Amino acid sequence: MERAELKAAIEAIIYAADEPATLESIAEACRVEKAEARAVLAELIAATAAEDRGVEIREVAGGYRLYTKPQHHEVVRRFIKSLQPPVRLTMPALETLAVIAYKQPITLPEINEIRGVNCAGVVQTLLEKRLITTAGRKPVLGRPILYRTSREFLIRFGLSGLDDLPSLKEFEQLARAALGSEDGVAPAEPESATPLQPMALGVESRAEASTEAVAERSHEAGS
Repeated sequence: MERAELKAAIEAIIYAADEPATLESIAEACRVEKAEARAVLAELIAATAAEDRGVEIREVAGGYRLYTKPQHHEVVRRFIKSLQPPVRLTMPALETLAVIAYKQPITLPEINEIRGVNCAGVVQTLLEKRLITTAGRKPVLGRPILYRTSREFLIRFGLSGLDDLPSLKEFEQLARAALGSEDGVAPAEPESATPLQPMALGVESRAEASTEAVAERSHEAGS
């Protein structure tokens, strides 16, 4: 397969993939060595980074995926909202998701203690939306279930890994952007706890980020 043909094939794979396409799967599908596939991917990433391109290839969750560029997010969101209702989470759900993201793996009693309310229903909602998943059981009395963020969480927020998590101060803004701006946040529940503060969780900022850092998927926008 010639270089130009290989580049086109890899771009097509990334566009068509439902999940981030891994280097291994790309190389296998194209029947080339991983080193060659990696080199072509680097060229594609550089090419899509040009200012006149509306989408870019980014490495997230151990694979490669197409995203719309930050400067086009607002127009893309308007388009998406015209097609289907945005994903909606209550502020308590966003707060609970933040607790899990920064303290994972964590049990439900620990989440309840941090937020000061019973979060069983909220945790179930996050499980149903596949933003969190179970991570075994804690080796203590009663062996409570541990929860952690999922691969879908990384994909939804455009993160390559947990090391890319922003500070807690920025998390709500990221969540609003990733879930459809202000319309992605449903009205607060009556039992909503006080909004989370960094000191409440005992964690420090892990990375610098902003709402512009949250990229949205392009080829699944209307699905």
